Amino acid sequence: MHSSVLLASNQCVTLGRRALHQLRASLERDAGLQMAAYLQEAGFAGGEQMFDVFTAWLAAGYGIQHPSQLDARYLGEILTRFFQESGWGSLTVNQLSPAVLALDSSDWSEADPAAATQYPSCHLTSGMLADFLGRVSGTLVGVMEVECLSRGDQRCRFLAGAPESLNAVYEDMAEGKSYTEAIGG
Repeated sequence: MHSSVLLASNQCVTLGRRALHQLRASLERDAGLQMAAYLQEAGFAGGEQMFDVFTAWLAAGYGIQHPSQLDARYLGEILTRFFQESGWGSLTVNQLSPAVLALDSSDWSEADPAAATQYPSCHLTSGMLADFLGRVSGTLVGVMEVECLSRGDQRCRFLAGAPESLNAVYEDMAEGKSYTEAIGG
């Protein structure tokens, strides 16, 4: 079953990139820095439905009835196919440390290279991936974007891991370290 049919059957709608970009720009204009929290919260709320679509997609395309049955060696490949078919963009998964995964994309739909923002701005995605990956792994997962096409980086890079691990990375970054130094890689 094609992912667009799965999206519709799970009460999901297609929203174009321009709409996502305008939503972020309008919220930033009217809510300032608070817009990041609004978008993350909305993304987190959508993670459950994205997980439901992913679960149905795995069953229809691979005969895997639940993501917990997926061999971790194929997670990156499977996530790339799923998110590409869903319209979000390509996604590669790399283990940066025992506690932190990197999810990279050079064409992520929420990113707007024309925006020229100062900070990473895929806040909706960060919230959605946190809930989605938490459901896939069966544990609490935090997600933080550290590179973004919207601020001129070559890719969007999301770090995923236990909230305490990402909090330590964030604190080190606040003290001037790069995220790679903070992770130890």
